[in-house]
Amino acid sequence: MSVGATVPRRAFYLAPTLTALHPPAHMASLRTLLVLGRVSNLPTVWSNCLAGWLLGGGGEWDRFAWLCTGATLVYVGGMFLNDAFDAAFDRQHRRERPIPSGAISREAVWLLSALLLAGGTGMLVWLGREPAILALQLLACVVLYDAFHKSLDWSPVLMAACRFFLLLTAAATGARGVDGWSLWSATALGCYIIGLSYLARRESAPGLIRYWPLVLLAAPLVLAFIVNDGYFREKALLASAIVALWALRCLRPTFWQSPPDIGKTVSGLLAGICLVDLLAVANQPPQVSVGFLVCFVLALLLQRFVPAT
Repeated sequence: MSVGATVPRRAFYLAPTLTALHPPAHMASLRTLLVLGRVSNLPTVWSNCLAGWLLGGGGEWDRFAWLCTGATLVYVGGMFLNDAFDAAFDRQHRRERPIPSGAISREAVWLLSALLLAGGTGMLVWLGREPAILALQLLACVVLYDAFHKSLDWSPVLMAACRFFLLLTAAATGARGVDGWSLWSATALGCYIIGLSYLARRESAPGLIRYWPLVLLAAPLVLAFIVNDGYFREKALLASAIVALWALRCLRPTFWQSPPDIGKTVSGLLAGICLVDLLAVANQPPQVSVGFLVCFVLALLLQRFVPAT
């Protein structure tokens, strides 16, 4: 057999191997989807749901499970939508992200985000009239943030609104519904998110760090001190100390380290959302705190495998 005849035969056997090693760009791997959805932050979504649900009086666990599933789909869909809108920016500043790296097409991300947002919102709407109204406002804030967060200097307020309405949606799912305490707790959580988000903006677009928004990280501590008295004051102070110490530890890589590591600070503060939620329900029985601490540890563990930002 001539040399020329052997070339096609070898190519015939090599082709499947090369295809397996280098799958088409439109075929997204599981890791690509996990990175797109920033799933390491999902425990903070679940802790928001748990805190809101408890503030709303708790109730049936099947409704809580439905709430968490719907919130999960909305969050992951929102993160997909975020990357779809940011594709042009990421090609210049974050080429490791799934779309600019070629791991998945932008069109596929648009489609997946729409399906996830529609499915998740539909599940939340099913929970009742009040949760439905709040869930639709949550959806509006998610879409507005994803569409304009690069162009609006006050976009952290929109990000805060997302968490604000998520916690209130969870409270509305509870037996008692939304009340003054859940509104104040959602506001304090929103302030924490604003402080965190202003710092996060400096991660991918370096510039002067504004210090004043970081003061808002202390809003949950102030609220807990004001509203808790007597026996509950002691429990609130303990939870406040945990939140404060963790926040200071997270800020150290940015303000007391050279060169600064904003990404590490932001990731830690994101996991700290679970501790803020724990502070919001500090008057609950001690065993309730286990759920929030599990979410906190899980968020930190997942950040080892999937970036939080």
